[in-house]
Order: sequence, then C-alpha cells, then structure tokens
Amino acid sequence: MPSEAPVHSPRHLRKIATSLLLIALAIVVIGLVTRYLDHRKLREWTNTQALPTVVVNPPNPGKNSASLDLPGRIEAYARAPIYARVSGYLKSWKADIGAPVKAGQLLAEIETPDLDQQLLQAKADLANAESAAKLSATTAKRWQAMLGSDAVSRQEVDEKTTDLANKQALVKSASANVERYQAMKGFARILAPFDGMVTARSTDIGALINAGSGVGPELFVVSDTRKLRAYVNVPQNYAPAIKIGGKAKISVPEHPGKFYPATIESSSQSINAASGAMLVQLLVNNATGELLPGGYALISLDLPNDKPSLSIPASALIFDKAGLRVATVDSANKVVIKRVTIARDLGNVIEIASGLKNEDRIIESPPDGVENGLLVHVAAPEKAVPAAQANDTAKTAQKPS
Repeated sequence: MPSEAPVHSPRHLRKIATSLLLIALAIVVIGLVTRYLDHRKLREWTNTQALPTVVVNPPNPGKNSASLDLPGRIEAYARAPIYARVSGYLKSWKADIGAPVKAGQLLAEIETPDLDQQLLQAKADLANAESAAKLSATTAKRWQAMLGSDAVSRQEVDEKTTDLANKQALVKSASANVERYQAMKGFARILAPFDGMVTARSTDIGALINAGSGVGPELFVVSDTRKLRAYVNVPQNYAPAIKIGGKAKISVPEHPGKFYPATIESSSQSINAASGAMLVQLLVNNATGELLPGGYALISLDLPNDKPSLSIPASALIFDKAGLRVATVDSANKVVIKRVTIARDLGNVIEIASGLKNEDRIIESPPDGVENGLLVHVAAPEKAVPAAQANDTAKTAQKPS
C-alpha cells in the first residue's frame, strides 16, 4: 500500500518563508556595508594621494666649536730684498737661488772704481789737512812763547790759536769723509742679513750696478722659511671669535690630504672697508721645508661656538620675495613657514643662526606652492637595517645553494 505525502501546515510554510526573507535581507545588508566600506577606503586613499607627500627630519644640532675654511696666502717669516748701496759692476756672486745661507755670509762682490778714486781723494785731503794742522800747531806754540817777551800782541796770538782750531776741525772733517767712503766701500761686499735661503737672484757677473733705494729690482732676496706667516681675511661677523693663540690647520694643493698645524699670532684689529674683513696672521712651523712661501693655502680656523647653530639640508631653504624661509610641519601635519637667518653656507648643508628649534620637523624638499596651513602627507621614515642583521643577510646570500 503506497505511503502518503507529508502535508505542511500554513504556519510551517510561513516560518520557512520568513527565514528565507531574513537570509536574503542579511545578504543585502552585508553587501551594502561591504560596498560602503570599500567606497570609504577608496575615498580615503584618493584623498591621501591628493595630498603632497613630504619627507621631514629634525634639524641637526651644531657643535660647540666651528671650523671656518678660508683662502689665504703663505709668506716667509722674514723676507729681505737686498739692494746695492754702491754703484759699480758685479765682480762675482757666491749663492744662487735655493742655497741656504748664514747671517753675514758673502753673497756677492761689486767692483767700485769710482768709489775707489773718491776714497783715495778723501785720504789725500785728510793728509793735507793733517799737515796744515801740524804747521798751525807749531806756529801757535811759537807765538804763545813770544807773548811773554812783548814781541807780539795778544791779538796776533789769538789769531794763530784760532787758525789752529780751524785746521784741527778740517782734519776731523776730512777724517769723517774718509770713514764715510770706507763704510761705503764695505757695501761692495753684499752679505746675508740673517739665516735663511736665497729665494731670488736678479743679477749676474759684469752687470752694471746702480745704488738702489728700494725702488728698482733687488739683487737678491733672502727669506727665512723655517717658519712661515699665513695671512687670511676673516669676515667681520667672525672677527670677535678670533683669539690670539687660537689653533688652525693649513692645507696646500701640492700636498693634498695633509694638514699643517698653525697658531693665530696677531690680527689687524680693524675691518678693511673694501673687503669687509679683518686681516689675521698665523704662525706655521716649516722645519721640514714642505710649505713654499708665496703660495696659496686653505686655512681652517677652529672657532669657539657659545651658541651652537642648527644645520639643515640646502634643499630645505625657500628663497623668494618674502625672504629666506624654511617649511616645517606641525603636529596636525600642516605646514608652518618660518623665517630664518643663515650662520654659514657649507654647500649641501646650511647652518641656521635663528628661526628654528630642535624639535621642528623640517621639510627637506618643499613642493611648489607650499604655504602656511597646507595639509601634507608625511612619508614614513625608512627603517634602518641593524648592522648585525645586514651582515647575516650578506653571508647567507654568499652561501652556495
């Protein structure tokens, strides 16, 4: 006998319909919510992409001491251009350029025929004056003896005595003239004024020598190169930091990478109106002779810095009609423009004297049209890989598979 089909009551059917309706409604709601969330994420991503993305970093603190690099020149500690004091012809020279000399060493000799004749004439004049004075002395003595016998008058005796005094004065004058010519003859031997080195020779044997007054070309130049003087013009704003005894370093093109210690010896204590700088003199030891006088040098001055400055990348500067400014980002990621003053321009790095704080977030490369209140997106800083982890990764990469 066949089985009968189950009969569902209307209540049971309504329950099934209600369940299906609720399931369908839940599916619709879930779809709508999912679509809304996806739309909101897309809108947020779009808004984020529309904001300028900037890289920010705090300014680097300065040091307690600063190094000021300036071009300068090197000169010998003592330099003496030697001129001839007498005229004549160069008989011989004893020291060429580059030769070390001692104080009083003979450098050259000059033949002085005119001076020799003048000296002979002066000696003859002295002999004549001495003879005249000797005769006058004998005459005056004789007349003094006759004064007691009333053979001569007092006036005649005084005249003879006066004539003796005149003749003795002429002897002294002639003797002084001889000594003058002898002293001039001594200048025919050109001597080194101090220990040093001959750095120039502009004469030769047989050359006509004219007595110079420091205007014409010198015969020799003797320089003391064991110590050198370095001269540098320091800008006015750094002049107060220059102290006698301060330290510096010198480098020259012919010895790249090598530095020579120097000490500030003196300064002009005045500002040159043309250059706006103060001339500073430094002392450099050159016992090895590596530094050449008269050359160019780069001088690095160590200056104390009581108020350390902040340094930022040069790309962070904004220079327009409003002046020199820097763009920073506040806690709400909005741009704040700050006016700054520069302490030193080091090329890729700029030292700021005022206008920034240590906690400021500086935009390294401000976008075009940046202004106060602009909302920006701050790029996340790159995470540095620890050195130990980097070494392990490199070793793993080098292992053969």
